[in-house]
Amino acid sequence: MTAVADRSLGPELARTETIAPDTDVLVIGLTSSENGPAIVPADLFGDVLTAEVRAELLDALGSVGAKGKPEELTRVPAPAALADVTSVLAVGLGAADKIDAEQVRRSAGVAGRALSGTELVATTLSGIDLGAAAEGFYLGAYTFSSFKSKSAPKPDERPVVRLELLVPEPGFGTLDLLRAQLVAEAIATARDFVNTPPSALYPAEFAERARVLAEAAGLEVEVLEEEALAAAGYGGIIGVGQGSSRPPRLVRITYAGGPKKIALVGKGITFDTGGISIKPAANMENMTSDMAGAAAVIATVLLAGRLGLPVTVTATVPMAENMPSATAQRPGDVLTQYGGTTVEVINTDAEGRLILADAIVRAVEDEPDYLIDVATLTGAQMVALGTRTPGVMGTEEFRDRVAAISRSVGENGWAMPLPAELRADINSKVADLANVAPHRWGGMLSAALFLKEFVPEGLPWAHLDVAGPAYNTGGPFGYIGKGGTGVPVRTLITVIEEIGAE
Repeated sequence: MTAVADRSLGPELARTETIAPDTDVLVIGLTSSENGPAIVPADLFGDVLTAEVRAELLDALGSVGAKGKPEELTRVPAPAALADVTSVLAVGLGAADKIDAEQVRRSAGVAGRALSGTELVATTLSGIDLGAAAEGFYLGAYTFSSFKSKSAPKPDERPVVRLELLVPEPGFGTLDLLRAQLVAEAIATARDFVNTPPSALYPAEFAERARVLAEAAGLEVEVLEEEALAAAGYGGIIGVGQGSSRPPRLVRITYAGGPKKIALVGKGITFDTGGISIKPAANMENMTSDMAGAAAVIATVLLAGRLGLPVTVTATVPMAENMPSATAQRPGDVLTQYGGTTVEVINTDAEGRLILADAIVRAVEDEPDYLIDVATLTGAQMVALGTRTPGVMGTEEFRDRVAAISRSVGENGWAMPLPAELRADINSKVADLANVAPHRWGGMLSAALFLKEFVPEGLPWAHLDVAGPAYNTGGPFGYIGKGGTGVPVRTLITVIEEIGAE
């Protein structure tokens, strides 16, 4: 398999002060109120959306029942005064006093997905929040067709070719658009990794693709293969990977941008059968997503480099395939993690914490100022918080900071405790630790408590369990389609930006 260095799908994004000739669709925002829908923004683009055009559009939209409810779509022919536009798509934003960046992002995403197959689109959503409109539209239009049997998607399945974001004056939103495009492309990179089937993204291939991307960005890369891992004592990674014919890897990517050091660690299980403690067959295909944490941290360190942030970011990414075989580790085995801690493997389906522990110990050897690990770690995360809310655990102050940032960017992280009484449940009679507790209570918290054993006292640390939020098995919503979501790239990069600004 040839490593892929970049992706070509996704609309071209551009700022413009005027609507170009032959624009297929103009996307406008519509709010709801007791007095009926209203077009927003109300104070910009008067030369395009004149009072007469607004009145004609509201009359046409009202006649077909448009209300302006969040993410509602209503398409009507363009008024004659909009001679350069074929049709107008009104996307609902909800009540005017409730509009925030995330609502703009979600509504733009719905519009982007609905306009598949369109060549040229313009939008006034940029007058509300240019960055959010650009991100949402790009991510809503995202498609993954690498494994379709046809060489090119059907015309009505292609993403929008070009999106022009209307701006009121030259220079308006230049930096906002640049950041939005880079963030959206990073999220698309993470989605591409997650959506690639495990037959094509096994540990060696995953490592190679990460290396190609990192070297193309001018970042430092180190890849440890199985012999080096075994020689250095990475017992967790070797133990999990030993059941597969496709051996494990450890990838380290460093962007050196400043004195403060941030360590990112991401779980890279390219497929998880559960090993000897095998999972039920139903829905096992979704375990192609068990490397979403790795995808997110790789995309984030690349993004930090593209943004030129004044910090040093190192992603330490363990990669393995968890398979049952004659060579697989068994329940009851004891392994020695990197750094010397011994672990009794009670359940081989609790493998993510084993590879993460090795990677955390290696990451803290760099003496980082902050540590964040990301993993699709437990089904208990979805039981506790559902499929769209990441659990955030760790040292209290940094945990709360990361959770608040996650909510501010629309990724919905929620701070969770690490109850002291659960710690004794991961003691082992024959080793330093057991990899699971003997009950199912607080499974997400017990997994985090296991990881905490490998984090030095006093190091600000956040653990993000994204088992549900990183992979959407349901219908599309907002700017999220089926499959990989790219969560929590926006959270990670915003945390890094804030640390760099301190």
